[in-house]
Amino acid sequence: MRSPLLGSASPEALSGLVGLDARARDIFRRIVETYLQTGEPVGSRTLSLTGVSLSPASIRNTMQDLTLAGLLASPHASAGRIPTHAGLRLFVDGLLEIGDLGQEERREIDARLVGRGRSFDEALNEASALLSGLAGGAGIVASPVRDVGVKHVEFVALGPDQALAVLVAEDGAVENRLMKLSAGVTPATLREASNFLNARLRGRPLAEAGVEMRAELDTARRELDAAAARLVEDGLAAWSGGAERERALIVRGRANLLHDPETAADLERVRVLFDDLEQKEQLIGLLDGVGSAEGVRIFIGAETRLFSLSGSAVVAAPYMNGRQRVLGAVGVIGPARLNYARIIPLVDYTARVLGRLLDGNET
Repeated sequence: MRSPLLGSASPEALSGLVGLDARARDIFRRIVETYLQTGEPVGSRTLSLTGVSLSPASIRNTMQDLTLAGLLASPHASAGRIPTHAGLRLFVDGLLEIGDLGQEERREIDARLVGRGRSFDEALNEASALLSGLAGGAGIVASPVRDVGVKHVEFVALGPDQALAVLVAEDGAVENRLMKLSAGVTPATLREASNFLNARLRGRPLAEAGVEMRAELDTARRELDAAAARLVEDGLAAWSGGAERERALIVRGRANLLHDPETAADLERVRVLFDDLEQKEQLIGLLDGVGSAEGVRIFIGAETRLFSLSGSAVVAAPYMNGRQRVLGAVGVIGPARLNYARIIPLVDYTARVLGRLLDGNET
């Protein structure tokens, strides 16, 4: 039975599974499950020990068919097979069965994240270390987008071609950004753009209101003159860009990536993966992307440009505030041979606990 944590199976997965008869599907599932447990190529002899009621010749023929279909590969000259990244994707989307976390693991996550007197920043660090320890990969956490409402915005002229874009948040924080002004901007233009933004942003978080306003810029251009509309667009870009630069990316457990026999045997791939983990903005962008779909997201190998060379996998889930707005994400990075059935509920539950903490609800 599929877990609701992953949502429904993709059309590609359903199509791929329909193309397999019952024998091929059973052998494919057994090969992937055995490979995820051992990390070793799986041969017909190993499969025969798992209870397959077929002759070794029939097993080998089916394995060859699965290889020709691009779901299995032979890493060496041996008769054993491992799933390709396409095969892993088909397995995860259509065949993987995920159980719930045990009460002991839930209590451990609750105890480590909801510590007495612990700040949310400390909980984020602990979440990364916790996922690394429990999942055996590298734990990653993207700190939240600021969720404070806007109190006031204003454009202040500093000269004929420069202005200061000022944003005051409800918690008293002030963000200032220098902006170049196009020709024809007058004091009236600055006031018009400021009034337009104040009417739509006041009392709302910038990230939440900014997304809606960018979608409405065509309408805004009809309400404002060209110079004021350009100021609105540039101001939103300036403030949002500043917020993104201030966000933190927490990565813990890089050493765990060396413990996997398959990964350790390919030190160049490990080096590439370590380089990937240093790409802060790209990693934050990847994690922010998980908020666009319900449940846990999984990326395998070349499905993300960032990890295409290292062939790594990412399991990530968003954490949300009480208004169900995505503010950040947590996840695990490791070799494609991750224990998905275990890691998916770990990541999902950790994200939900962080959401409760962020919303001030620890019950």
